[in-house]
Amino acid sequence: KIVDFAITKLFPAQNRLLFQYSINFYYLTFSFDVNMRIIIHSILAITIYAVRAKGFTVPIQKAAKCLDSGEMDRRTASIASAGFILSSLIATPSRAIALDLSQYKDGPKGLKYLITENGDGSGRKPERGQKVKTSYTLYVNGFEEDGGKKVDSSKGFLGDKPFEFFVGVSQVIQGWDLCLMDMEEGEARRLVVPSDLGYGEKGAGGDIPGGATLYFEVKLAEIGKSPNLNEKQLKWLDE
Repeated sequence: KIVDFAITKLFPAQNRLLFQYSINFYYLTFSFDVNMRIIIHSILAITIYAVRAKGFTVPIQKAAKCLDSGEMDRRTASIASAGFILSSLIATPSRAIALDLSQYKDGPKGLKYLITENGDGSGRKPERGQKVKTSYTLYVNGFEEDGGKKVDSSKGFLGDKPFEFFVGVSQVIQGWDLCLMDMEEGEARRLVVPSDLGYGEKGAGGDIPGGATLYFEVKLAEIGKSPNLNEKQLKWLDE
C-alpha cells in the first residue's frame, strides 16, 4: 500500500499503470536473501529515477505488452523493463550543450569569468601568499546545465568544507591563483579555465583528461594572514 501510494504521488496518471509492472517485482523480493534484495531494490530505485527524470516509458510499455500477452511472467517483465532502462542510461552519453560565454568577462591569460555574487563591499582582495578559504565545484565539458560532469567539490554530504591554501604561490593551478587574487572577500564567480592554466596536457587522474578546459563555481569565503614569500613563490605568476 505504501508503494502504491508513492506511485500515485510521484508519477503522472499515464505512467502509473506502466510503472506498476516494474514495481510489482518489489513484492517478490522478500523471498530472496538480504544481499539479493539490496541489489534488486537498488535497481528499482534507479528505475524510478530514470522514469521520472528521463521519461523512459517505452521499455516499460514493451514489458507490459509481453506481460499482457502471456509471453513472460510478472517477475521477468519487471526485470526486463528495469534492465532495459539501466542499459539505456549506461550506453547513452549525456549531450553537451554549447556554453554561452557572451556574459563572461575576459581575465588574464585567456581566463573567462562571470560574477555570480558580489563581495562584502570592503574592496579587500587577497595579496600573494595570504591564506584564503574557498568554496568550489569543478566540472569538465561545461557546467552542469550544459551537460558537464562534476568531478570535484568542497560541498559534500555533510555540507560545505572550505578548501584552504596560500594564494598566488603555486599551491593551486594558475587559473585559480590569477582569478582569486582579483576577487573581493565574499565574491563568487564562474570560471572557465583553459588547459594551460589548469592541468595541461597531462590532465589529473581519470576524471580530468589532458587538454581539458575546466569549469569552476568558486567563492572566496575568507581572506586570512599573509606569510613571508620565498624567491620561487614570488616568480610563480610572473613566468
